[in-house]
This record gives sequence, structure tokens and C-alpha cells, in this order.
Amino acid sequence: MTMSISVALLSGRVADIEVEEGSSLEEVQRRAQQMLGVRGRLMASDGAPLKGTGTVLQAGVSDGDSLTLLVPSLRILAGSSFGFAGVLSDDSLVFWGEELPQGTPWGRKVKNVQQVAATSEAFAALLWDGSVVTWGSQTCGGDSSAVKEELRNVQNIIGVKHIATTARSFAALLQDGSVVAWGSRSRGGDSSDVQAQLCHVQQIHGSDGAFAAIKDDGSVVTWGSGKHGAWSCYLGNQLRDVRHISATSGAFAALLQSESVVTWGPKNCGGDSRAVQAQLQTVHFLAATLGGRVMLEVMLEVGEGHGAFAAILGDGSVVTWGSPECGGDSSSVQQQLKGVKHIAATAGSFAALLQDGSVVTWGNYGYGGDSSSVQDQLHDVQELHGNESLFTALRSDASIIWWGWQFWDKLDYDDLLEEE
Repeated sequence: MTMSISVALLSGRVADIEVEEGSSLEEVQRRAQQMLGVRGRLMASDGAPLKGTGTVLQAGVSDGDSLTLLVPSLRILAGSSFGFAGVLSDDSLVFWGEELPQGTPWGRKVKNVQQVAATSEAFAALLWDGSVVTWGSQTCGGDSSAVKEELRNVQNIIGVKHIATTARSFAALLQDGSVVAWGSRSRGGDSSDVQAQLCHVQQIHGSDGAFAAIKDDGSVVTWGSGKHGAWSCYLGNQLRDVRHISATSGAFAALLQSESVVTWGPKNCGGDSRAVQAQLQTVHFLAATLGGRVMLEVMLEVGEGHGAFAAILGDGSVVTWGSPECGGDSSSVQQQLKGVKHIAATAGSFAALLQDGSVVTWGNYGYGGDSSSVQDQLHDVQELHGNESLFTALRSDASIIWWGWQFWDKLDYDDLLEEE
């Protein structure tokens, strides 16, 4: 006997499917995915899991019923040289990559994840209870045992608020405005020289080898490697009333309350903005390509110690500067950069989300600067995220489009949909 079943996405799009009573749930799910063009798991219309894994009848589905195809909401929050980590809509951690280090938390064994951060060879997951889980290379921050007591003590008192990274170290911002750093001492893992100043901190941002902390009075404290932007003292009174900071591999750009921008660090990393300084007025948002944080196999292609900045102005236009091969030259797409509401970045390219839901990309083609292979799918985009080598776009129908470096451009949703 034939049954008619409606399968809907949360966006409202519906597929009407006719199946035999003896059809399996797996077959219905497969057909729904084909008709709706997205991967997901079948659920009851109220979002409850279906009973059993056998036939549709055994699952309690009747003729004329409506089901929901739940697409996992994945945000790629961190990427290292060996893999990516993300958080699903249920706050569980997912991880995939090339060579997974010892101690990698497989599947959904880590729950209640708020944030994931990465250095070049290590990860740190911040949980909602304020505790921190780290894994990966010890020399790049994967071993947090040196500050274990500090993180343990604050877990039960105030908790960790945010984690920032350089290429080889982490810095945790605590709820009381203090900072705990660990990892490579020469790349920001040792904050002892400025520890007394690290109070009332509101934000922390990292380049490849230095950190910049914004305090609640709008002043800035930097530490780490001087050639990666730690030397900000020469700016003097220019670093006042800072509301946000972005960083490339070796330079920082500070957005002031006046909506102007102050930069410091090497010129090839975007630290010299004099050529476009007159245009940097009414700046609403800053984005940066990481430049130096690239895989060793393609280091020569992008260039170590490079990077670029992109600023969205009040009228929705964009100004770029820094290394041209990392997105500092947007002239090829400048006419398209109108009505921009957000910019995401990888190590070598930018992607701009326009008000109409379309996306414009530029920069290093191997790092997402060329989106031609998926351009026809880049419409109705609601969210845009970038990582070291990959962009992801979340559309209004809950489908996810990704593009970037070909080796990483493989994300199997079956792995994300597996039950524990």
C-alpha cells in the first residue's frame, strides 16, 4: 500500500513523497534529501525523534503525516594545520581533518561547547560552564597543564569568558577581566611582563605571535613577538577609545569610537594604512586575512608574514589595504562591493555578504577567493563564516555551501549526523 508523506525544512520548503508501507526510514530520508537538496535527519513534525530505525510504519508514521528534515546548524569556528572543529546546534563538538593528534575528542563526546579556538597545531574548547578543554601539540598550546590550577580555580568562581589565539599560544579572558596565557613563550604564551596591566580587559585579539587586549577604558595592552605587532607603544595617544581590533599574521588594526582606524605592524601585513587613511572614515566593521597562518605545503604561494584588512564603511562600500595576494587589492570586484553587510576572511581571501543575500569574493583563489564553482548556489545567504582555508555560507533554507582549498573542501554530513 502506498503512503503519502510530507517532509519539510524549517524554512517551510516541502517535499511530498509517496512510499510503500514497508519502506525504511532510511529510504524516506534519502529521497527527502534528494528532493530538498540538503542533508539532514528525519524527525517528527514537532521535532521529536522518530521511534525505531525500521520501516515507516514501525516508526509510527501514518498516511498523510508531516515530517521534518532537520539540517544540523554547523559553524566552523576554528581551523588548524591538521583539521577543523565546529559546534552543532546542540552545542556538541565535531572535528575532522587529515592527521588527528592524540587526545582529539571524537564525535560528540564533548558537550555544552560555547567556543572553539585554534593555534597552528592545537585546539581549545570553551564550555558553557566556563571550563576549558585543550588538545594537540604541546608546544602550540595543546597542553594547558601549566595554567591548570588557574583555569580550575576560575571555573567554580567566575569562569572563562573568551579564548583568543596566536599561531602557537592561547589567551583566556576571565569574567573578572583578568587574563591567563599559555603556549609558546615567544608567541604570546608568556604575559608576565604586562600581567599587572591585564585587568578590566574587555576583548583579546591575536596575530601570529602577539596579543592585543582592549581594556574597559578603551586603552590597549600588547605582548608577545615584536615583529608580529607587540610593539604598539610608539603610537602613544592614538590608541584611545578603541572599540574593536582585527589582526593579520603580524599587524593590528584598531577601530576607534570615532569610526576611524589606527594600524601598526609590518607594511606587508597591513600595518601601514596611510595610502587609504583618508577613506577610513565612518568605518563600521573590520575584517582581516590571516596571511601567515597557512599550511606549510603552500607557504610560498601566500607568503609567510603577510595579510590584509577590509573595512566596511557606513554607506556599505569597502576599503582594503595590505598584501595584494591576501586580499589587500579589491579593485577587480570593487564595483560589486555595494550594500555590504558583513565580511568573512580566510588566510588569503575575503568574502562579502551583500544586503540581497549574494556573496562577492576576492583574494587568493586557493583560499576561497574564487567562488565560481558554487556561485550559482550563493543566494539567500543568511550567515557567512571563514576559517584558515575554507568559507561556509548558511542559506535561509538551512543548507550549507562551502568552498576554499580543495583538500579541505570535503565535509561529509553523514559523519555529523551520526548518533552517539
